Amino acid sequence: MAGSPRSPGRGAPRARVQRSAVAAGLVVALLAAWYLTTGPLELVNSLQFPSPDDAYEALRQLTSPGYAGATLARHIADSLALVGLGFVAATLTGIPLGILMGSSRLAEAYINPVFQLIRPIAPIAWIPLTILWFGLGTAAKVFVVWLAAFSPAAINAFTGVRNVDPVLIAAARVHGASARQVLSQVVIPASLPTIFTGLRVSLQACWMVLVAAELVGSFAGLGHIMIIATRDLNSGMIFVAMACVALLGVALSVALAWVERWAVPWRR
Repeated sequence: MAGSPRSPGRGAPRARVQRSAVAAGLVVALLAAWYLTTGPLELVNSLQFPSPDDAYEALRQLTSPGYAGATLARHIADSLALVGLGFVAATLTGIPLGILMGSSRLAEAYINPVFQLIRPIAPIAWIPLTILWFGLGTAAKVFVVWLAAFSPAAINAFTGVRNVDPVLIAAARVHGASARQVLSQVVIPASLPTIFTGLRVSLQACWMVLVAAELVGSFAGLGHIMIIATRDLNSGMIFVAMACVALLGVALSVALAWVERWAVPWRR
C-alpha cells in the first residue's frame, strides 16, 4: 500500500532544527578550542589572543569601574550613535542620488564621473582633510562613517532603478501614469530589494570603519577601547570590544531585515 504523499513544507521545521544543531555544535567546538589553546595547552600567548578568563576580567572591568574613560554602556552608546548618524546620513543622501542617476541619463552624465572619481578613495584617507574641515568633534566622525556607507547605498539604488523591467514602465505609461507616478509607484517599489541590499552593505561598512572614525578625537566608543587597549597590550579588552561590535552588527542587521520584510512584503 502506497504511503501518503509528504507535504512540501513538512521537512522545513526538521531542516531548521538540523541547521540550528549544527550551528550550536560549531559554537561549542569553537569555545572549546579557544579554552584549550589559550588555557591548558598554552599554544597561544595571552598577549596575542586572550583566554576566556582574560576576556571575562576585561568585561567585568568595563562594566564597572570602566576602561578608557567610560563604562561599557557609555562606549556602546557612543558607537551606536556614531554608526546610526552616519548610516542615516548615507541613506538620506545615497539613495536619492542613486535613484536620480538611475532615472535620468542627464543626471548620470553629470554626476557619475565625479562619483566614480571619488569612490575609490578609502574613507580612512579622508581623515586628515576631515580634521581640517570639521575639527575633532562628532561631525568629523560622522563624516568618516558616512563616506564608508554612502557609496553602497548610491550604487545599489542606481542599479535597482536601471534593472526595473521596462515592460512594467511601459504598462504604467499605457494606462496613463505620469512620470512622477511611474517613479513612485513602479520604479522605486521594484527597486526596493536591490536598495535594501545596498543598505545591508552600508551598515556593514559603518561598523568596519568605526575604529578609523573614532581615531578623530574620541573619548569613548568601542573603537576607542581598541585603540587604548592596543597601547596597553590588553588583548582581553580588544577581544571584548570586537565581540561587542560583532553582536551589535548582527542585531542591527536583523533589525534591518525586519524593516525589509515590512517594506517588501512580496519577497517574504
